[in-house]
Amino acid sequence: MQLSHYLKNSDTFIAALIGFAAVQLFCSYSGIGISPDSIMYISAARSFSTGGTLHTFNHVPIVDFPVFYPIFLGSILFITRVDPVMFGAILNGLMFAALIFTSGYIMQRFVPSARVYKWLMLIAIILSPALLQVYSYLWSETLFILETLIFLVAFRQYLLKHTLKALIIAAAIAAVSCVTRYAAVTIVGTGGLLLLLDRVLPLKKKIVHIIIYGFVCISLLVSNLLFNALMSGTTTGPREPSITPFSKNLYYFGTVMCDWMGFTPNQYYLATPIAVIILIGFIAALAYNYYRRHVDSFENLAITFALVYGLFIILSSTFSRYERINHRLLAPIYIPALWGYTSWGLLLLKRITNKTTKTIVSVIFIAMMLGFVTKEFLIDKARYSDQISDEYGNPGYTDNSWLESPFAAYLKSGDKSLFKPGIKIYTDAHEAVYFFSGMSSYLVPHKFFKKDIAKFYQAKHYYLIWFNVLENPELINLKDIQKVKSLKKIKDFGEEGAIYEYEE
Repeated sequence: MQLSHYLKNSDTFIAALIGFAAVQLFCSYSGIGISPDSIMYISAARSFSTGGTLHTFNHVPIVDFPVFYPIFLGSILFITRVDPVMFGAILNGLMFAALIFTSGYIMQRFVPSARVYKWLMLIAIILSPALLQVYSYLWSETLFILETLIFLVAFRQYLLKHTLKALIIAAAIAAVSCVTRYAAVTIVGTGGLLLLLDRVLPLKKKIVHIIIYGFVCISLLVSNLLFNALMSGTTTGPREPSITPFSKNLYYFGTVMCDWMGFTPNQYYLATPIAVIILIGFIAALAYNYYRRHVDSFENLAITFALVYGLFIILSSTFSRYERINHRLLAPIYIPALWGYTSWGLLLLKRITNKTTKTIVSVIFIAMMLGFVTKEFLIDKARYSDQISDEYGNPGYTDNSWLESPFAAYLKSGDKSLFKPGIKIYTDAHEAVYFFSGMSSYLVPHKFFKKDIAKFYQAKHYYLIWFNVLENPELINLKDIQKVKSLKKIKDFGEEGAIYEYEE
């Protein structure tokens, strides 16, 4: 009994430590991964720490992203006086460890005696290529995914107790999540759907609880959006309409699921059918749990969130234009989907009374999970070989191509003799200019915004820092500008790009 009790409480802690070590391993060469989004968060965090504002490197309030993650980073910076770029790997390692520990806590309540299932799931979470990628970068998803599991724990407490205190705690967690990532409206939707499906409360009390829940959930988000509107005239920054139809987004969703299931790109022809099957499976599982009156189980909460979030990403990608559906966007449903599509094994085993049959089913399930985690390990091994053993680093502004870049080295040098004071600097990657030099610059216009293009061409004197390796097809390109304006090259970096000056 003592050994059993020890294992029940220590295995999750050991898994959390391994998860922390895994993040440090993938950040061991060049530190935490830095993408353009990361630099937005970093600059706003620095602004919050030094001046109490949330301005980005362009001295304008951050509106494309919610405010809580840069506040979170800025608060740590203010307390420790260590920059986010420096503490990013440790912070993400701690959050990944907390995610694993919370996952173990939840799974312990699936079936307390099913330790083998719990161990297999913990291994699958630690080795998840999608989660390890997210936690190797300074991204808000690192905090959002953890908040999602904490919400599931809190909302289940409400479903078990139906007290107003438990409801407000769950709603407060959802409110913070909504100002961590705008996609956290799916957490609000998850709770709202479960409130509607819950058959314990009388109708009048249910309506009151739904109103209170909704008000608390959206309070911080509405405040954030109003602030954005006052500061910039838009609630979430400039957004372009999508150019990707629903069918294509469903396919992209399916390709990610194929990757998670261990398929190769040669089998992407299965992507759309798999996406449909997965989503219908979630709907069927939710209906089955409602019929059995098991709405308050952790498995059902996970299934509900996976369904709501998955549909939200597919539909929002159909109406609004942002990065193509990928592992990063869908990482928040990795753990809920894993639980949703493996908890059937526990349910099946509980119903089997014949020992021989139960043993056979158990062996098949374990073999399938071992194959799954082996595939994950091989993907992680290949990534480690590419990024660490070959000394490349996490792709982004801290990888080897930038560490060895003459262009980046010049910007880091602090030499500003080329630039006359008071003259605007334009670029095709304003976050790169800030990250390497600390200078503010303006992004050349998007092709979609014709008025901005016309205004840009009216400028009489400016500098243009152009990175050939970062050319963005969404923006007007160098050739477009050279067709209209005669640019003078004042610093050449060969294939990497150049610095130009235009003056009438």
